[in-house]
Amino acid sequence: MPAPRIPLRIPKSRYFSTSTRLQALSAAALPKAEQISAEWKGTNATGANTKNFIGGQFVESKSSEWIDVHDPSTQTVLTRVPQTTADEFNQAVDAASQAFKTWSRTSVLTRQKFALELQHLLRKNADAIAASIVLEQGKTLADAHGDLLRGLQVVETAAGITSTLLGDKIEVSKDMDTYVRRVPLGVCASIAPFNFPAMIPLWTIPMAAVTGNTLVLKPSERDPGAAMMIAELCQKAGLPDGVLNVVHGGVPTVNAICDHPAIKAISFVGGDKAGKHIYDRGTQNGKRVQANLGAKNHAILMPDANKNLALNSIVGAAFGAAGQRCMAVSVAILVGEAQSWLPELVERAKRLKVSGGFESGTDVGPLISPAAKERVVRLITSAEEDGGEIILDGRSVSVPGYPQGSFVGPTIVKAGVGMRCYDQEIFGPVLVVLHAETLDEAIEVINNNRYGNGAAIFTQSGATARKFESEINAGQLGVNVPIPVPLPMFSWSGNKGSVLGDVGFYGKSGINFYTQNKTITSLWRAEDAISNRASVNMPTHH
Repeated sequence: MPAPRIPLRIPKSRYFSTSTRLQALSAAALPKAEQISAEWKGTNATGANTKNFIGGQFVESKSSEWIDVHDPSTQTVLTRVPQTTADEFNQAVDAASQAFKTWSRTSVLTRQKFALELQHLLRKNADAIAASIVLEQGKTLADAHGDLLRGLQVVETAAGITSTLLGDKIEVSKDMDTYVRRVPLGVCASIAPFNFPAMIPLWTIPMAAVTGNTLVLKPSERDPGAAMMIAELCQKAGLPDGVLNVVHGGVPTVNAICDHPAIKAISFVGGDKAGKHIYDRGTQNGKRVQANLGAKNHAILMPDANKNLALNSIVGAAFGAAGQRCMAVSVAILVGEAQSWLPELVERAKRLKVSGGFESGTDVGPLISPAAKERVVRLITSAEEDGGEIILDGRSVSVPGYPQGSFVGPTIVKAGVGMRCYDQEIFGPVLVVLHAETLDEAIEVINNNRYGNGAAIFTQSGATARKFESEINAGQLGVNVPIPVPLPMFSWSGNKGSVLGDVGFYGKSGINFYTQNKTITSLWRAEDAISNRASVNMPTHH
């Protein structure tokens, strides 16, 4: 997943009046923005500033540097995010450090109760959180609800902490026991990307909290609203002050997280460059780091596949969320006679509706920013420059009512290995199509790719599926499933260049990441036991 854009120099933002900020919002978006601003403490969608959340308080930053948050459909400025000052960051870490002293000793039942209450509040407020995602990130409303749902599933799984945190014990010798306790690390940090503003914070907040840790969260500076809402709900769910803190900003905040000695572990989801920087800098400072990076996910279409299922699955997985998913299918390999399916694949992609996320029937929303659109368009153009062919061209899509939106329509490109559009993660609604004569050839292409988040195959042959499962070198595989993201009772398992660190998100790996083992060996000799026989005699001495 690409990282939040982290500007090396963040200019001071000019002030815009509320009326100027709002005049470009669509009729569908405006009431949502006004409702969010009226009902939530830390976020805003009608021109006011986004706050930090430190020690249980939503606090106006004293920063002189601010980053505008835009509606990607109209470029309307919704709010401003502070480049959190060094003092404010230290206050957040101090609050987390103080809270750890008591939260780490809180019973596991109390921590479980928090998770149970949080899932209830998230469901109750799902419409508001989804609306914030549509406004700031650009997803369709249905997809925004899916963003929240996948995070909510982690919360619900975290509620099983009373079972998953069980330790081990054995009598190793007569009257001698050795047992293992899983204990929390301390203050942890989470750096979230723009493309899943609810799901990724919810990958980390519940896992850190139920294991007894405290957390400093840095949402993407492009769409912080969902994270601020979740922070407010965590407080309402009973999370004590300081257990969760939210700070904002770009490079300075990221580096502060990597450098602060009180922070013991960092979770990151984003792009290659930022991820490598965070992993290297964090581990050099002695921290645990789990990092999900870029991806290039392939789907193989075999000639014996259920054609309707395969084509619909590929179109949905390639163009949903405008392709801004780290598990999007970005390459389709048509094997043998399945190459004849390409025209029908194009026709189905053409039928997708491109528009604002609140508009009825929208399938593909805008990209996060004009800069993201420019990059995607540049990579599409490179296909022809490198000898490929643009079969379906979404570069000049026109979206009625949204002339300033960062839209790219569904695009299908015939290309080959070695071309820029294949080698680089595009992160837009672009499907690269390759042809292969055999399954072996398709498998070789996937295994030679530097990324390893996921891969899928569409076939009705069990033997073919078995060969694919055995021979593909990617971490998450789908058989007739286009986006095989594991549910949170399992763990995220991307591999190769898609990850840094060796402990995955959520599931059993998540428990391992947020805890360390404490092994105790004790000896209590039976013969040393004090008699437990009661005496009925009058005591004669003290």
